[in-house]
Amino acid sequence: MSVIYVLLTISLVVAIIFFIAFIISVRQGQYDDSYTPSVRMLFEDELVKPKKK
Repeated sequence: MSVIYVLLTISLVVAIIFFIAFIISVRQGQYDDSYTPSVRMLFEDELVKPKKK
């Protein structure tokens, strides 16, 4: 039964470490997309279809 407590404690510690790493990476801008907006303007004409009358 004590093994369950040890494994639960270790899993909570690992989960907290990953959560803290995620928060730090989001605050530092790791997931900011700076490439797509510059490419989007090149292919904008292909995305917009002309209206048929």
